[in-house]
Amino acid sequence: MAAACGRAPHAGGVEVHTSSWRTYLNRGSLPFWGMHVTAAIGVAALGFSWTGLALALALYPIRMFFVTAGYHRYFSHRTFKTSRVGQAVLAFLTQTTMQRGVLWWAATHRHHHKMSDEPGDIHSPRQRGFWYSHVGWNTAPSSNDRTARECRDLTKYPELVAIDRAKHLPGILFAAVLFLVGGAHALVWGFFVSTVILWHGTFTINSLSHVFGRRRYATTDDSRNNWFLALITLGEGWHNNHHYYQSSCRQGFYWWEIDLTYYALRALAWVGLVWDVREPPRHIRDAVASPAPAAPAAPPAPVAPLA
Repeated sequence: MAAACGRAPHAGGVEVHTSSWRTYLNRGSLPFWGMHVTAAIGVAALGFSWTGLALALALYPIRMFFVTAGYHRYFSHRTFKTSRVGQAVLAFLTQTTMQRGVLWWAATHRHHHKMSDEPGDIHSPRQRGFWYSHVGWNTAPSSNDRTARECRDLTKYPELVAIDRAKHLPGILFAAVLFLVGGAHALVWGFFVSTVILWHGTFTINSLSHVFGRRRYATTDDSRNNWFLALITLGEGWHNNHHYYQSSCRQGFYWWEIDLTYYALRALAWVGLVWDVREPPRHIRDAVASPAPAAPAAPPAPVAPLA
């Protein structure tokens, strides 16, 4: 997963962040909290609905696929290929999940991998605890600091730059379609409720998959494999696998590690919409070292007070 804390320089040029209530509540975070409030008010006004809940839950895996296949496995890691038209369509559909632009998401995620669980990691539970790694990194003003320098391989496509700049437009159009088809009921449950559930499902990878689970590989961070998180995120919970070999589209390395995003991309490859869906080479996958114990949580380095 995945907006907008004061920052201060740390030794070696690494940025570290400090937080206060402004990290979570500021002008830039109002749309984020507004989505939650609107979902709650909408459900209260319309009343609880089993059909509405079914709509939200039915849309969840479809929209999660665009997060995992689009934002993460394609734009952040380029673990499969598609056509230029397919790339633009994927970007548009991915942004219907309302997690900002694909270039911003990719830049943020690539930065996370460079600094994983170090002081400069934007959403490390080791450095900042659960709430910041789950929500605060996304609502803090500093979340807007990522730039296109992290993803020049993507900015060479003007259509991607345009879609990224119109970060909320695809989601707004999706909401409009739901309203036209199913009225307020579909809008509240299919867009507002569905989006809030989707956000927090995505954010569990930031806040929980570096804390709970098993470590097959001795990576330099705290990444872990967690079967439950893999189920609710269509395969992203095999996080230690992913941090060990990031260029693999398949994150469930073995047959018993369920990876629904990978299965869907394989199906799309069969019909020619995507290709070169990467898997871990056997010698990489099976080269299991005894995982080093994860470093104990430590307080972040001293930082300047928030302005």
